[in-house]
Amino acid sequence: MFTPKYPPPDTASAVPAPAPTTDTPATTTPTPTPAPISAPVPVVPASNRPTVQLTPGSALALAAGGGAVVLVVGAVLVSMLLAVAITGVSVALVAVVLRLLVKDLHNHR
Repeated sequence: MFTPKYPPPDTASAVPAPAPTTDTPATTTPTPTPAPISAPVPVVPASNRPTVQLTPGSALALAAGGGAVVLVVGAVLVSMLLAVAITGVSVALVAVVLRLLVKDLHNHR
């Protein structure tokens, strides 16, 4: 799964090697060896994914939609913070009232 998978070598574009001859050369001079043929550079295929092209109208709509999302999320977060603050004040007020009631009960005995 994690081993790389290489594509098969492209042999169609490479120049085939000359076929060996059975004739023996009569001269004693060494034959020059052909230069090694470099492998062709693999070409990256074009992506099949569609490209997104933004027109000025769609860019404006996208910006307006993003702004609306930011405003809605901000309003929700502020309202949640306000709800927590109101709940905290209410709990503190109830605690003060209960403390005063308990203190009053202990003083009248």
